[in-house]
Amino acid sequence: MHHLSRSVSKRTLSSVLAWYRNGFSSFSMASRQPYRSSILPQIVDKSPRDAIPSDFLKWRSLGSVRTSKFASGFTPLKQKPLDSIIDLERAKHKSAEELAEIWDDYHLGRGHIAASMKASLYKLLEQRASSCRYFVIPLWKGSGYTTMFVQVQAPHMLITGLEDYKARGTQATPYFTVTYYTEFTESKDLVLIRGDIVFTSKLTDSEATWLLDTAQSFYLNDVRYKLVERFNKETREFEFKDILQTLEMPIL
Repeated sequence: MHHLSRSVSKRTLSSVLAWYRNGFSSFSMASRQPYRSSILPQIVDKSPRDAIPSDFLKWRSLGSVRTSKFASGFTPLKQKPLDSIIDLERAKHKSAEELAEIWDDYHLGRGHIAASMKASLYKLLEQRASSCRYFVIPLWKGSGYTTMFVQVQAPHMLITGLEDYKARGTQATPYFTVTYYTEFTESKDLVLIRGDIVFTSKLTDSEATWLLDTAQSFYLNDVRYKLVERFNKETREFEFKDILQTLEMPIL
C-alpha cells in the first residue's frame, strides 16, 4: 500500500488555523456525450460500486499540528488500482480521446465523478500543489454558501467541510476524494481522474463535479493561483472576498 507520508508544514497549518480564528466565518471538465461502442464491455470491469480510493493518513487535531500529516480524517483505505477498473492491455490500443470517453461513460450512474486532463496540466497541478497544498472554496447551497476545505497531495485531492474540519478534528471525514491515474501520461498524454463522493447527503454529483473543476481551476489558472499562493504563503494578506469575487458570488 502506498502511504502519503510527506509531512505537512507546521507554519502552513498554523497559519490556516490562525486565519480561521481571526474573523473567518463559514457561511468541468467539459461534459462529454456518452461513448457508445461494443468495445466498452471489453475494456471496463462493470463490478458493483467500488471502494473509496484514498490511502490518506489521519488528521491530527487542529490544535496539534506538530505531527500532522496529509489531512484525511479517516483511516487509510486501499486505493483501487487502475488495472482493476479497466483492461490496461486493451486500453493501450485506444486513442487518448477514445479512452477518455470510455472512462467517462463507464462511470456514469455508478456514484463516481469521472474526468481527464492533459499530462502537462497534471504536472502543473502537481508542481503547484507541492508548495501550496491547501485552499478554501465556497459552495453555493440554497440561499447561501458553505465553505469547503481543499487539500491536494498528488495524485490525490481531498475536499471536506471547513466547519467539520474545525469541529471534529481527527474524526472529521472527507466529503469527496479524488484520485489522478497517471499510467497513460507518457503514451497518451492523458491523466484519468476519478472522484468518489463519500457522503451523498453532503454533496450531489453536480456539486462534486463543480468543486473538482473549480479546485483545479485555482491551481491551473495563473491569475487564480495567486490566491492559492496567498492563502498558503501570505495568510495575513488573504481575503476570502477575493475568492467570492473571482467566482462571481455575492458577498453576504
